[in-house]
Amino acid sequence: MTNPFIKISTQDLFTSLQDKNSIIIDIRPVDAYNGWKLKGEKRGGHIKGARSISAKWSKYIDWIEIVRSKGITTNQNIILYGYNEQDLEKEALQYISAGYKNVQIYEGFEKEWTVDKKLPMEILGNYKNLVYPLWLNDVLSGKPTQEFDNDKIVLCHAHYRNPDDYNEGHIFGAIAFDSLLLESPEIWNRRSAEEIKANLEKSGITHDTTVVLYGRFSFPDNDDPFPGSSSGHLGAMRCAALMMYAGVKDVRILNGGLQSWLDEGYSITKEPTEAVPVKDFGVAVPACPEFIVDIPEAKEMLASEDAELVCVRSWPEFIGEVSGYNYIEKTGRIPGAIFGNCGSDAYHMENYRNLDHTCL
Repeated sequence: MTNPFIKISTQDLFTSLQDKNSIIIDIRPVDAYNGWKLKGEKRGGHIKGARSISAKWSKYIDWIEIVRSKGITTNQNIILYGYNEQDLEKEALQYISAGYKNVQIYEGFEKEWTVDKKLPMEILGNYKNLVYPLWLNDVLSGKPTQEFDNDKIVLCHAHYRNPDDYNEGHIFGAIAFDSLLLESPEIWNRRSAEEIKANLEKSGITHDTTVVLYGRFSFPDNDDPFPGSSSGHLGAMRCAALMMYAGVKDVRILNGGLQSWLDEGYSITKEPTEAVPVKDFGVAVPACPEFIVDIPEAKEMLASEDAELVCVRSWPEFIGEVSGYNYIEKTGRIPGAIFGNCGSDAYHMENYRNLDHTCL
């Protein structure tokens, strides 16, 4: 039986980069697309201009909606590339069954494209700050690992005033880290520099500790009085930003949170790990105040011709239909802010993440 798809050469693919009707799709894991060399390839990252649609997502019932949401139509030329022939052929058949008529596969990515520096590739800046489950498992096991050479590491299971989230199950060796250690309980502004420093020290974190954070990704019920408590992974990202502001040099997020760990078949435990406090954070807090903008800087940005203040809230929040938060009465936006469109509401942020909770 003749395959309903075409296999193309490196030269064919290079020529297709100039064809506006050709869409190049990277079916590898998102972490490989971002820059990690999961198979030891010569260069990390992805072919310039390629879209990320991981083969993993084809198992989801709404896979075709993911494809369509990226503006990929059936009248375009689809070129798939990845790590192995079997996955490529399987994905090609899936596209064909969904109505895509011109589907091609490229098998030379590892052995030809990545070894030729003249062939264009792109990489996510600071991709190492989004780590993947195997990387974390190797670090926890003491194995040599890409982009890591620190023997001081603290793994944090983030939650918002919900210790049961940690007790349900967590990665072995992780400490429970309540986001309220760094954020105030009133409207989630950051705590004082003194409080942040003291709470990081209680958690065993210094400025030269490698911190890896993750959370459980679930969403609140409509009648949940504290909806932020359900989205631990979003809380992990907020904590990461505040740790960087404080001066922690190496802060990382487990891409996809606890779910990505489980998806790879790794186990979790209910055995708690207690933090080992340290005497001193090591530098004055904040060591990197430039990571967070306060009202004076925001006003300067609004008045500047070469800066933008972006509102990453949902459209109903942006236009003032709702505040988005049950603890904030005022609605609307800061005058002059541009719309960044997080998604459907304040807690999902689906426009900034993939369906499996990973980020690009």
